Amino acid sequence: MNSYFHSVTLDKELCRGCTNCIKRCPTEAIRVREGKAKIIDERCIDCGECIRICPHHAKLALTDTLESIKKYKYPIALPAPSLYAQFNSQVPINHILAGLLELGFYRVWEVAYGAEFVSRAINQFLQKNNFVKPAISAACPAVLRLIQVKFPELINQVIPLKSPMEVTATLVREKMAKEGYSSEEVGVFFISPCAAKVTAVKNPLGMSKSAVDGVIGISGIYGLLRDKVEKIQEAPELQKATEAGVSWAVSGGESNLLTGIRRLAVDGIANVSKVLEEVVMGKLKEVDFIEGLACTGGCVGGPLTVENPFMAKERIHNLVNSQPKELPELPDILNWQDLTWEKKITPLGVLRLDEDMAMALQKMELLETLQKDLPGLDCGSCGAPTCRALAEDIVRGQADEVDCVFKLREKVTDLAEKMVQISSKMPPSIGKKE
Repeated sequence: MNSYFHSVTLDKELCRGCTNCIKRCPTEAIRVREGKAKIIDERCIDCGECIRICPHHAKLALTDTLESIKKYKYPIALPAPSLYAQFNSQVPINHILAGLLELGFYRVWEVAYGAEFVSRAINQFLQKNNFVKPAISAACPAVLRLIQVKFPELINQVIPLKSPMEVTATLVREKMAKEGYSSEEVGVFFISPCAAKVTAVKNPLGMSKSAVDGVIGISGIYGLLRDKVEKIQEAPELQKATEAGVSWAVSGGESNLLTGIRRLAVDGIANVSKVLEEVVMGKLKEVDFIEGLACTGGCVGGPLTVENPFMAKERIHNLVNSQPKELPELPDILNWQDLTWEKKITPLGVLRLDEDMAMALQKMELLETLQKDLPGLDCGSCGAPTCRALAEDIVRGQADEVDCVFKLREKVTDLAEKMVQISSKMPPSIGKKE
């Protein structure tokens, strides 16, 4: 676990210890100790919810800079479809793609292009496999890691197909290789709306190595890109994606291409977590496929975007209506077998109280006892998100019961009463005063 890279990090200098972040973390991966937030790496899923909620901008995403493309002779930009929604609806997609070339990229290849083939592959997979229902999309890396951390029993229900980012990167590398470009000189960069994609590249799930070399946040280049786009009068025909691929930017876009399948699209990491809880409890049996996206509204609501997510979602809908219906060309990768993971993903087991089962049961009993003794207000004053989380921290030896202000007050009051009683007593040899 120590070598695991997290794109979401904390700037302690900016942190005020306000406890806003601990309430919104879906895996309870944040505590406030000694006046500063602390991210528990093993639990963090890099969803970026803490980045969104922090009023002091103390949570940051570690991404690559535009300067990093200079390491490669032929840098390739893979823009997420959510990038298009950061611009006015009147700005053509070709102008945005041309703007990326103006920033120094050698070529541009839309992730929306690969997204359509992932949708087709999912369709084939569900029709040709006797899969446990509901099947769960693996497209969102934050949701995928949420399942690893919090819902490991659902891993076998995750569809083992690569993400649109990885599929597109693979297509680009194959095309460049066929044209005679050296693989060492080609650098593939994803233009991302979220921090989780950075982690997915550094710590790929389902494969040994990502086909992407770097991830640049949309917010990191938006200003420069906008200036370039505004100066473009005419742009070459660079767009390849259709409405099916572009619609992946919003919730429901992935599953819209599925046919004859009962599907459910849910966005917002808290909502996704609630739906997965219902799946674990054996509910939602009438659903065949679940599309879960960590960000509200879909990728347009990512923490590395700049536009209001609701306005961005509307822009995507407007763009979709103006896009071609069918791809003008077909790549070599067509079947779901070509897009499958190279290896299985495994549970992380970070929520276990102890590796030894007998000891874990004992700690669970103690946890239940401690939780009943706590006030149950979930106020967060102790630095943990809930009273149960504090009880867990106490069992793990990472906190004390008096970290709870109410328990502290009880003990101080009890101590004060005892002090009063003691102060009224005199040694027998002195006797009572007349």
